[in-house]
Formats: sequence, structure tokens, C-alpha cells
Amino acid sequence: MSVGHRVSSDHQLARLLQIGIVLEEVVEARSYHHYQSLDDAPALDPEIESLLEHAAAESAAHRERLEELVDELDAESIPFEEIEALVQAQYGGTDPDDFDDILYDQLANEETAYKFYDDLVGALRASEATFGIDRDHLIDVLVEIREEEADGVEEVTKVMNDRS
Repeated sequence: MSVGHRVSSDHQLARLLQIGIVLEEVVEARSYHHYQSLDDAPALDPEIESLLEHAAAESAAHRERLEELVDELDAESIPFEEIEALVQAQYGGTDPDDFDDILYDQLANEETAYKFYDDLVGALRASEATFGIDRDHLIDVLVEIREEEADGVEEVTKVMNDRS
């Protein structure tokens, strides 16, 4: 499902928020996968370890915030399998090990999440629909999440630049 157009109903909004939830689950799982792979590394890198721990915790917090928004909506829930398939088709074209470096994968995850929230905020701002949730609160939460994703992009980029 494309976020590139206006959001016009609670059902559509719930679906997009659920896509965000699954996207956060993917980011959290990939961060955890990479964190676990550090156990096999000869020397643990505390900076990367901290980055991955933070990314996983942040994704979990974002998921909870999105779940709260979905709960506030009076909309039918979309089956998890359907949402997971949408996320996989749109955002899951790579596996964690497809990247040569943990940091490149983490950067791709952060950028994907940022883009999703940026598109969603834009679509909500372009929409004149009335939702079963306070529009300002909804946008404020999504803008906060988007900014945290932007901070994540900057943090990963800084670590990458420090290492080059």
C-alpha cells in the first residue's frame, strides 16, 4: 500500500499504522540479529553494540506508540499476515546478511522507517478526512517518531564516517 496519497478513512489509517508496527518489528528483529552476530565476533565493538541496542529499544517503543494509536481508532483490525505481506513486498527486499556491513543494513533500516513516517505525515497533512482519533495528536506522535528515525540515520552515518 502506497502512502503517497491522502489518507481518507479510519480503516486506511489503521492499515498504515499497522504497516508501521510491522516495519518496526522488522527493524527490531534485524537489529537483534546483528547484535547476536556480534557474539561471534573476535572483539565486540561497544559503539556498534550500543547502536544496535538503542535501535531495538527504539523500535519497540515506536511499535507501542503505534499500537496505542491503532487502539484509539474505531477501525477493524487487518490480519497480521496481510500486513506482513505488504511490508515484505514494499520494504523487505533484503535480508540482514545481504549487506557487507552491519552499519549499512542499519542505515537502510533507519532510512526506510524515516521515509515511511515522512510519507505518512505528508499524506495525513494533505488529507481533509476526519478520523476517529485527534488529528493533531496523531500527527504529533508520527512526527516525533519520524524525528527519532532521522536521529538514527544521523547516528549511524556518524559512526560510519568515524570509521572511514
